Amino acid sequence: MVTPTGELPVSADPSTGGPSSPSAVPDGGLRDLLPSQLAAVDDPREIAPADARELTRVLLRRLSALEEGTREYSYVRATLVEMNLSLVRFAIRRFTAHREPQEDLLQVGAVGLIKAIDRFDPGLGVEFTTFALPTVLGEIRRHFRDTTWAVHVPRRLQELRIVLARAQEGLAQRLDRAPTVAELAEHLDLSAEEVIEGLTAANGHTAGSLDLGTEDDDGPGPLAERLGEDDPDLSLVDDLVALKPLVAALPERDRLILSMRFCEDLTQSQIGERLGLSQMHVSRLLGRTLRRLREGLEDA
Repeated sequence: MVTPTGELPVSADPSTGGPSSPSAVPDGGLRDLLPSQLAAVDDPREIAPADARELTRVLLRRLSALEEGTREYSYVRATLVEMNLSLVRFAIRRFTAHREPQEDLLQVGAVGLIKAIDRFDPGLGVEFTTFALPTVLGEIRRHFRDTTWAVHVPRRLQELRIVLARAQEGLAQRLDRAPTVAELAEHLDLSAEEVIEGLTAANGHTAGSLDLGTEDDDGPGPLAERLGEDDPDLSLVDDLVALKPLVAALPERDRLILSMRFCEDLTQSQIGERLGLSQMHVSRLLGRTLRRLREGLEDA
């Protein structure tokens, strides 16, 4: 299928995650642009690697002679992409430790492959795979750097994380244990603060959900339910500590009234009945005591 402008689109093939095969184009005239060995092949991805290298050289020279933007140019370019997707698959094997879906990496690597095809100059005499592989790897690394971090981390710390990971692996094999911060700092000629900063930055690569529970039904439950929170009663500690000597300095009757009112939760009338005082008298005594304590706290 061609676009209204007459160009052959390089679209995604759902079965492979890569560009769609140019062999699906019904126009037989375009297939005449291909070498005879390739024109008889239904799917360029089925070509053997050795044959693909030789045919790639031929097609790259042919591509350089075509006008960019034409149907012919797009068709040859799409065929080159299809033939060299194995190079992208080879490149993404270096990133198997990452959790990124292979289909996503194949798409990203295909973008790098297209850039390599567009920039390649057959007249330089360089092997295409030698030129294209660093471009594909660079595109994949850029994808990890720019889109896979859960939080924004400066590029300096992203690169430091990689250096620290390699140093940790090497030192762990040599020491037969996990290296300390001091050992990492000495090995990399960095300060301990820089090492700690890099290790902390590594935590920003992935993020977990606060609502994610444990696999064990009898586990402690989601993290959100286990996180602490500010205790409002803690703010009263300073006041209680400051009040203790002030209360101790009160007359015995005033301390008793405070205890009955705020510890036993008695009303002023009930306090008056116990002490043989009127409710009004108790109110005046309680007000005077509280005012004295408040003034003592303000002075403290």
